[in-house]
Amino acid sequence: MDKTSSNMKINPKILALSVAICLLSCLSGIAQTSAGAAASNPAQAAAISMAATAMDTWKDTGSAQSARWTYDEGVVWKGLEGLWLNTGDARYYKYIQRQMDRLVDKEGNINASYKPDDYNLDNILCGRLLLMLYKVTNQEKYYKAATQLRQQLKDQPRTSEGSFWHKKKYTSQVWLDGLYMAQPFYAEYASIFHQDAAFDDIAKQFAAIEKHTRDGKTGLLYHGWDESGKEKWSQTTGTSGGATANHSPNFWGRAMGWYGMALVDALDYFPAGHPGRKTLIDILQRYAAAIQIVQDHDTGLWWDILDRPGAKGNYAEASASSMFVYTLAKGVRNGYLPKSCGQSAEKGYAAILKKFITKEADGHTALQGTVSVSGLGGSPYRDGSYEYYIGEKVVPNDPKGVGAFLLASDEMDMAATQGVGGGRTVLLDYYFNNERRKDITGASVRYHYVWEDWANSGFSIWGHIFRKYGMHTDSLLTAPTADNLKKASVYIIVDPDNEKEAAVPNYPNTRDIDNLYEWVKGGGVLVLMMNDSANTEFTHFNPLAEKFGIHFNWDCYHKVTGNQYEMGAFTMTVQDAIFRTTRKIYIKELSTLKLSDPAKPYYTDNGNVIMATAKIGKGTVFAVGDPWFYNEYTDGRKLPADFDNYNAARDLAQWLIGQARR
Repeated sequence: MDKTSSNMKINPKILALSVAICLLSCLSGIAQTSAGAAASNPAQAAAISMAATAMDTWKDTGSAQSARWTYDEGVVWKGLEGLWLNTGDARYYKYIQRQMDRLVDKEGNINASYKPDDYNLDNILCGRLLLMLYKVTNQEKYYKAATQLRQQLKDQPRTSEGSFWHKKKYTSQVWLDGLYMAQPFYAEYASIFHQDAAFDDIAKQFAAIEKHTRDGKTGLLYHGWDESGKEKWSQTTGTSGGATANHSPNFWGRAMGWYGMALVDALDYFPAGHPGRKTLIDILQRYAAAIQIVQDHDTGLWWDILDRPGAKGNYAEASASSMFVYTLAKGVRNGYLPKSCGQSAEKGYAAILKKFITKEADGHTALQGTVSVSGLGGSPYRDGSYEYYIGEKVVPNDPKGVGAFLLASDEMDMAATQGVGGGRTVLLDYYFNNERRKDITGASVRYHYVWEDWANSGFSIWGHIFRKYGMHTDSLLTAPTADNLKKASVYIIVDPDNEKEAAVPNYPNTRDIDNLYEWVKGGGVLVLMMNDSANTEFTHFNPLAEKFGIHFNWDCYHKVTGNQYEMGAFTMTVQDAIFRTTRKIYIKELSTLKLSDPAKPYYTDNGNVIMATAKIGKGTVFAVGDPWFYNEYTDGRKLPADFDNYNAARDLAQWLIGQARR
């Protein structure tokens, strides 16, 4: 294999040697990814170790009758989802699916522990896992179950302004907690199933609760608001420029934590041009400024009651601290918050590891310091006083704390590698590859080797890997030009359409080829991923490849019978510049390559060229005769664990980033 250099740079900042030593002293050894490679940084190691505790504590076995539809474990499952995406280890995905399959029958009915007539927003949170499972599997039962929850939101009682009541029994009350329980699900459902009007509603609800609970002096948000003003905890403060009437009396840490996570998660689904997107980002920026002020200067943690540090009975609280770390880190990664907020997240995460993570006698990792519950009203009555909040029990391994810690660890794992890509753009072609199908609503949607496709056919995993390494993922819906390629450092073309896949395929023409050549020459990185002879278009695409000395042969090499995966195995025998952590890969039924200058073979098998590279001016071309990194063979659900396709996707992404000179 060709020996070229890689420019990977990791700046862990506060997550440096002292944190690693602290972490490794309390974890039960170095956690391993599914591919057998050591976790790449302390945050991922912490997540893997805590995940083992979670999966052993809340087992995915037992009868459906014993399973309970509860938001507490839903937070844990969201944390495990992030760990699956960050590692490619499908144990986490399969655990989530088994848990949900205990709760949802084959017809899509949620078990009896879910009571829709309670109109309890807490019940909505687990719907986010239903949506994830539906996107991955396309199983209708998950759609049907999620649609039951969407129906609850349609019928949910509301305030006169249109905000959801927290529960039917909590008349006219809006709690910060409820924004996390409902709004990210609401936004994701709307995004998937084309309910664009929902985004107006979601933005209004975020803005309304901020208006009613934000203190003008500190910028902090009170736990809840009672439109009726009848609750005993309902107060009027008269604070200039902020909340004035009918809010609860204290700033509870976890309530603000829920609200911050709701903001950054809902923003994942807001259309780019929707005015509500700016509304949420503005709220998030005010929110971030406020929570940074009350972060404890000495410890880096946050107090249970945020504005009363050191007060009698007050304490640093694990779940709120984890939620703030998650919110700040994700806000920085997605460009909503300034990079200075990342320093607060790093300080907070290091403090969480030091203060709350312990190793138990049985070898499990534990999270200390989570308050079990805090609420308002009800029976016995919770008056929202300082004495009430600090009187609630603090427990180890509470699922809300464990889930929040997993989420924070997932984001800090992402944060550790953001400097590799530095916010540059990887552009995926949606012009030459323009396959469409009808979704469950009857709408025409793109699929097959696109970022947003989570099913076997999609590139969602590879897109996540690029984002983990600091790249912005985008798509190009039109023919490549000098202008629309300016923003791209890497441009990927996969499996161009033939006449079976598109009524009027977009074939590369001379102008397209010249534009791409000049872009590569100027420092761009072009990735060409074809398919076998039965599944792609060669005649019009080969002139583009040949511009760089590469010709895709009309063949079908490495055929595989059924699930005999070893028939599709290639062994990477040499540690090289591209596939640095990859030892065994799976590629089936691909087209081989014929090369001329300036292309060079990169990987060969029995004399057949499988992969090639070419240097053109300042730029680079990488070619392989298969789409290769689609989810079916990178998400860990199908291939045996000894295959390293996820590692290969990660290694290639890092190498491509390192080659870019734009």
